[in-house]
Amino acid sequence: MNHLVSSSLLASDFLNLGNEVTMVNKSLADWIHLDIMDGVFVPNISFGLPVVEHVKKIAEKPLDVHLMIIDPDRYLSRFHDAGANILTVQYEACVHLQRTVTEIRRLGMRAGVAINPHTPVSLLVNTLPFIDMVLIMTVNPGFGGQIFIPECYNKIRDLKKMIHDGGYKVLIETDGGIDTTNATKLVETGVDVLVAGHSIFSSQNPTETIRKLKTLK
Repeated sequence: MNHLVSSSLLASDFLNLGNEVTMVNKSLADWIHLDIMDGVFVPNISFGLPVVEHVKKIAEKPLDVHLMIIDPDRYLSRFHDAGANILTVQYEACVHLQRTVTEIRRLGMRAGVAINPHTPVSLLVNTLPFIDMVLIMTVNPGFGGQIFIPECYNKIRDLKKMIHDGGYKVLIETDGGIDTTNATKLVETGVDVLVAGHSIFSSQNPTETIRKLKTLK
């Protein structure tokens, strides 16, 4: 299976962040996932530009940045300058989504759009030509360590069909409650990128957990 693994630093030990990033560098993970939360769009505050800038200094993997913030247009260029390689915005937070994702691409980043569990994938039909990735949230965003919502499998199937029927080259990423018990089914259903945080950083051997998620063996 030719899927990617994006290790989410939200679940890492912030007092030991440098070593956590170094561990991911040496692992089979493909990307480093960073969740930016503003306490307004989601009921939690995580970290911002300074952390992204410092992670970029030692990261050897692309930075997969997910903005869970209101009015993300204000910060697109700043996250580009901080080192984001992939920048994902929330469908629910963007008034002029096509303009937002077009600007992300113009800045030189890959553009992603995330949708919350209650948002149907059909709303993205006119956006798929302008983006590189869709992030299907498989928990309600805001906190790590939540339980995977199994109804999201149907959304993945529907989105996969939309992408196939339209002939688009758009990746499907999932985030929320992903571990070695559901990773195989997610990839078989159509997921291209698995985001995992709690299952990696709370394990006894994070590198081995990443290997299992990557190889699905």
